[in-house]
Amino acid sequence: MSIESNSHAEERCSLSEISPLEAILFDVDGTLCDSDPIHFDVFREMLPEFGFNGGVPITEEFYVENIAGKHNDEMCSILFPNWDHERAQKFAEEKEARFRKLAPERLVPVDGLYKLRKWIEDRGLKRGAVTNAPRPNSELMISHLGLSDFFQTVVLGSECERAKPFPDPYLKGLQDLKASPSHTLVFEDSASGIKAGVAAGLPVIGITTRNPPHTLLEAGATFLIKDYYDPKLWKALEELETRASNAEAGA
Repeated sequence: MSIESNSHAEERCSLSEISPLEAILFDVDGTLCDSDPIHFDVFREMLPEFGFNGGVPITEEFYVENIAGKHNDEMCSILFPNWDHERAQKFAEEKEARFRKLAPERLVPVDGLYKLRKWIEDRGLKRGAVTNAPRPNSELMISHLGLSDFFQTVVLGSECERAKPFPDPYLKGLQDLKASPSHTLVFEDSASGIKAGVAAGLPVIGITTRNPPHTLLEAGATFLIKDYYDPKLWKALEELETRASNAEAGA
């Protein structure tokens, strides 16, 4: 099911404009861990119970196009436009509870995550998580991945005035870390999240965990990677460090 990055990304693999790098912000679902298959299975189970699509389970394509990366309020407005807020909230709460029940046995980190973690820690960079997931979900995933002490802030879309795809969560992340948008990088796996990062004035590296590469590029991703072992990522980070070192030497 995983979708590889494509050749369009090869032309744009530069982060030179943000040298020296000061901070990195990560999405959670699909960016730190491949959680979308769990969400997809929950939706396939739940939606027929509510009569959606005549009781026929949704396809993965429908999930990617209409659900992945979206905040619960937006997702419910797409699936059940005639529901009132209370009914939609109850549906979302049940969906998230089922996700949390399944997640501990199925969550695994995106390949190379801990290599990047060490690189970030070795350089003393600021780091935060910015997510549309509810707090119980985000805390579960971050804790399960052993990253509770890694992140210096965790920003939730639901606790901002507007969630992704609006820039508010990423702007809050910058504010919490006291980081400059001119020296901060984002990792995201969804079009919604990429749009939020770009709207906040940040370069965004798209991870092709599940979503079609063309949608990530169209959303404004600087370039795409398959995972955190991808040579394109490490080449770009090496170039960033070289540029920063040259600037220091010439100062």
